[in-house]
Amino acid sequence: MGTPTGKLPWWQLTLFGVGCTIGTGFFLGSSIAIRKSGLLVLVIFVLAAVATLFVYEALAQMTIQNPQKGSFRSYAKEAFGRWAGFGMGWIYWCSEILILGSTLTALGLFSRVWFPSWPLWIFTAIYAVLGLLVIILGSQGINKAENLFAMIKIAAVLMFIVVAVVALLRGRGNWDTVHSSAAWLNKGWMGAWKGLLYAFYAFGGIEVMGFMAMDLRDSKEAPKAGRFMLLGVTLLYVLSIGLALLFVSPEKVRSDQSSIIAALEAMGLPILVYVLNGVMIVAGFSILVASLYAVSTMLVTLAEDKDAPSWLAVTKGKRKMPLYALGINMLGLCVTIVLSLFLPKQIFEHITTAAGLVILYTWLFILASFLKLLRPKMGGWIRSMVAMALIITAVAGTLFEKGGRPGFWSSLLIICVIALITWFREHLLKKRGQTS
Repeated sequence: MGTPTGKLPWWQLTLFGVGCTIGTGFFLGSSIAIRKSGLLVLVIFVLAAVATLFVYEALAQMTIQNPQKGSFRSYAKEAFGRWAGFGMGWIYWCSEILILGSTLTALGLFSRVWFPSWPLWIFTAIYAVLGLLVIILGSQGINKAENLFAMIKIAAVLMFIVVAVVALLRGRGNWDTVHSSAAWLNKGWMGAWKGLLYAFYAFGGIEVMGFMAMDLRDSKEAPKAGRFMLLGVTLLYVLSIGLALLFVSPEKVRSDQSSIIAALEAMGLPILVYVLNGVMIVAGFSILVASLYAVSTMLVTLAEDKDAPSWLAVTKGKRKMPLYALGINMLGLCVTIVLSLFLPKQIFEHITTAAGLVILYTWLFILASFLKLLRPKMGGWIRSMVAMALIITAVAGTLFEKGGRPGFWSSLLIICVIALITWFREHLLKKRGQTS
């Protein structure tokens, strides 16, 4: 996006990955993980990071062997046939729409820190319209701001870490919480199982690096870029969450509030609460705009490959904007706005659960494509199996709690609908004599 092929140094891909990863999935999704897992949240974040690394390395190896514009969608098609490319494309589109909905809801929750009496749906509607206007009126500036917003997010988390360390040195933390075995085991391993999905969700966006990897000066540096990115992000996540839990106990963390904000409130620093909240809104909005543009581009690509109605590829105006694709995506966001009107308390967790699950289904497809195409040696095979096992464990964990089941069944419905459409499409094509 915006970088000529073969001109991208590996460190820029690392920074791009940070920008795609640190967002509302971490700032709010981690709060849900803490609520369910307690202090074991630190363990599940490390496990999720390991599995995410294995998924990215599988994608990077396929990119090194055969750089493709469609990235994992193209590899799925090459590995399993036309139906896989079609299904993978639409599953990923659905996951991105859900992530957009989750981001919109998170932006509304952040904004209510400043305007607590305003209903959530008003904020989701405002940010949806603003995001669309930014793309239509100034899409050329979106890519230029990505690295800037990545630095802002990194700076915000680092600022919290520094403030928390200073507060600890002044004796304001609660070290007894960490030293208490009851605090670690209060939620138990069942709680950690339930929270694993939300740890994974905080790493969502790693697959987007696959689209950019083909623009590297040396494609063999793709794995290095991912390793540095994941190492840095994991350290930021674990340090910030661990420090936050020294100021606010897991039981007092709310699923609709960032644990970092809760910790700053416990420190008695209202000014920093407002500053960091503003940073999270700016960062979340940047992800909203970039994701809306990217998912619209995905629809255009699907249409060009005849995996979607051809009219979705039509562009309008001097900037060649895919207005029809944007319109379809805005319809998906309208569903989020309606849900936030009727389910303001539960909406973020339900959408986040569904979004996290659907993106993990995409990761499973990436691993399956890797095993089929490259037939790795024992080490690669074991890493893929470990990642698959952790992903399946995270998916299964949502069934053990009432709050996670609506998201699970929603994600399963999406998969079933796409599978039926894929089967019907393949049946028609075979009937016409068009083979995969």
